[in-house]
Amino acid sequence: MGAHQTHGTRSALHTAICDRLGIPYPIFGFSHSMEVTAAITNAGGFGVYGVTRDMPDAISARLAKIRSMVGDRPFGADLLLPLGMADKNDWAAAEAKIPEGHKAFVRHLKQKYKVPDPTGKSFFSSVVRSNELFEAQADALLKSDVNLFASAIGTPPHIIKRAKETGKITLSLVGAPKHVKYAKAAGVDLLVAQGYDAGGHTGPIGTMSLVPQIVDVAEEVPVLAAGGIADGRQVAASLALGAQGVWLGTVWLTTEEHRLNRHILEKLLRAGSADTVLTRSHSGKTCRVVRTAWSEEWDAEGAPKPLEMPYQHVLVGELLTGVMEHEIEPLMYEGAGQSVAWCKEVSTVGQVIERLVAEAQEALAALR
Repeated sequence: MGAHQTHGTRSALHTAICDRLGIPYPIFGFSHSMEVTAAITNAGGFGVYGVTRDMPDAISARLAKIRSMVGDRPFGADLLLPLGMADKNDWAAAEAKIPEGHKAFVRHLKQKYKVPDPTGKSFFSSVVRSNELFEAQADALLKSDVNLFASAIGTPPHIIKRAKETGKITLSLVGAPKHVKYAKAAGVDLLVAQGYDAGGHTGPIGTMSLVPQIVDVAEEVPVLAAGGIADGRQVAASLALGAQGVWLGTVWLTTEEHRLNRHILEKLLRAGSADTVLTRSHSGKTCRVVRTAWSEEWDAEGAPKPLEMPYQHVLVGELLTGVMEHEIEPLMYEGAGQSVAWCKEVSTVGQVIERLVAEAQEALAALR
């Protein structure tokens, strides 16, 4: 996998990870959009497609589609692999464990916001996060020709071992120094130190505090910085903290390629860092989302505490499917980090990467 020289001369951002992966810029981009993933890779970064919301039979086709869009340039796929889930993908068994008070609260939300029933099923209303599902998703991913396998929440050694045997680079997202020993024991090649500022599932330690701690305990394993990063000055700061690159998610949501629902797009374009909130109401694990009536209803006095994963997802899956299909604007939300403050206009993925590189080079030059 040779480096593509189409992006001009070697930049001041060039780190060892660029040589290892054959990429011009150490900018990794996570997205649930195939088009965004491909555009990140084609603009000189490293696109990583999130397959956690995809059924196993769809994963193969989607990864093949991205490959057709990027040619021989490298890209990866990311899968959520939390520990402690049920063995079987059994919706009825999971539903039977949900307390009546929680069901009543969801019925109250449905009535209050006049949410019609969905006309079909979605991932969230038909599948239970379970070891059976994860194994089938991992199997589809590992049979593909993606260059990198990323595991978020959990690092099962047997899956990491299989990924390495198929020649894939392996990566694990960690939110605390204590997670590093498990990732290293499993043999991962790269670590992402993801701080509290990040969108989606994230932990309690801020990015500036977390990254140098992870760098210190990671030793020979390269580290990428994640969490609240959307400006080139933060890219330069990440390198100063010892990271070899950055991992960004939120900044791609407002790109042309993502084609996000217009209601959610408007919320993100208006939002500042303080308009994101950590909630368990999405999945049962702490997840940073843009604040809407959804998070506020679950936070309100008298609301039940969200259930543990995977039961929260089983509880709210049908309602959220209806919310999204029928565009019930007050309840529509998206995972978003504190970097949403930089998402002020719609631009292309290529423009975002150009801006990040120019800003980072300027910041590095100013420091010299």
